Amino acid sequence: MPETAPNEPRCRARDLGISLGRYKPGRWNAITDVAGVRVGHSTVTRGAGPLRVGKGPVRTGVTAILPNPTNVFEDRVVGGGFVLNGAGEVSGMTQLLEWGLVETPIFLTNTLSVGAVSDAAVKWMVERYPGIGDEHDVIIPLVGECDDSWLNDIAGRHVKDEHVYEALRTASDGPVPEGSVGGGTGMITCDFKAGIGTSSRKLPETLGGYTVGVLVMSNFGVMRQLRIGGLPVGEVLEARYRPANRRTRNYGSIIAVIATDAPLITHQLNRLAKRAALGIGRVGSTAMHGSGEIVLAFSTANQVPRETNKMVYRMKILLDQRLDPLYEAVIEATEEAILNALCMARDMEGVNGNVSKALPLDDVKEMVTTWQADAARQAAAPPMRGRRPPGPDAAARSRTAPPASAAKPTAVRGAEGMARPARPPGAAGPGAGQGSPTRIERQDARSDSQEAKREAAEPRREEPRGAGARGKDGAGPRPDGGGSGEG
Repeated sequence: MPETAPNEPRCRARDLGISLGRYKPGRWNAITDVAGVRVGHSTVTRGAGPLRVGKGPVRTGVTAILPNPTNVFEDRVVGGGFVLNGAGEVSGMTQLLEWGLVETPIFLTNTLSVGAVSDAAVKWMVERYPGIGDEHDVIIPLVGECDDSWLNDIAGRHVKDEHVYEALRTASDGPVPEGSVGGGTGMITCDFKAGIGTSSRKLPETLGGYTVGVLVMSNFGVMRQLRIGGLPVGEVLEARYRPANRRTRNYGSIIAVIATDAPLITHQLNRLAKRAALGIGRVGSTAMHGSGEIVLAFSTANQVPRETNKMVYRMKILLDQRLDPLYEAVIEATEEAILNALCMARDMEGVNGNVSKALPLDDVKEMVTTWQADAARQAAAPPMRGRRPPGPDAAARSRTAPPASAAKPTAVRGAEGMARPARPPGAAGPGAGQGSPTRIERQDARSDSQEAKREAAEPRREEPRGAGARGKDGAGPRPDGGGSGEG
């Protein structure tokens, strides 16, 4: 089995030269590029050797995501979510989908620590807002989980109150630690060590200038499924790592959290969360029977006060037709976040000597470089014989054609109906210049009555009779090349 040097430098996915979409990342390439969002971790690692339940070895932790800069309890944010495969859990998600509001921090941990983290989160919030359960409603903290039992004494339930408090206390904006940290400490992806990963995308101003950030706790898949930048890296590495001991009864899972400053409401965030599943699929997930792929999403653009004397709350909402760039951005950011989790994690030994190897970055970079060189050679090769070369004006047309992203919202079909076709500039229609309204007809959309009128107006032409012409009885040349059928 290949060995990874203990001090081998790790880097993020895009540092390997991998092509990861067309939109640029934010300043930190992290979920914290969405203004006001903060992330904190508490990592719990101790012990080695055989598993002794309650004693260790321990390879686990908790990650906390705070959605706004003030407090999410009094100034709730709009939220949504999506479940691709439900063999997993995010406590509080049913209320989130019902109300469309996030009112607690979001926590990520291992499967058997969901209750402990939820209890500690309640304690933390009651200390700050003593009216909870009295003058205020009760709360249900959002806590997502993945199974880290292949490396961690999960039944020992080693995540305690102080670890939840530490994750909350250390939460900050700026760069986010990745790999084997926080809730991702004991997580594995496609048989390589993984954990926490994050990424972001910043849309150009012409598309709204919005930011989308994604953070994942990644713990899914098997090696042969792994794809990096579209390349079947897992298939290449599978034979090399075949002798290695791997988990076989744990399908793993992934929890993804999306943040954006785009003004979206719940149904739009639900739709955005669905697209994150496409990013998960790009890396190799098939959402196995025993896996849980669960996505949460929230927008910081509108904050809904818990208490107000008003009867109406006004919100700013993005048009549905403007969602497409956000869909693309969240797919790109989700894919890169998972790859960052893989690239930043190091080898880890856990319970019973189980070892999860780190992704071999040098090998991955070599594969990516080779593929890119081959692609460049193919692009520079002369066209194949028999292929018609592009016309002299093809390049000019491609330069002048407007990009699809520049299309106006009314140029696409949406829930509001089909856009009315516009007449090309300078085109004159019937009645032009006479004060009558211009009617626009598509050539392929004539009614039956219009066709009948056109046929009646055209003079009837007699067909010349001959060997190839049809007679009165409709007979013509036979398929076998015989006569016309007339005696």
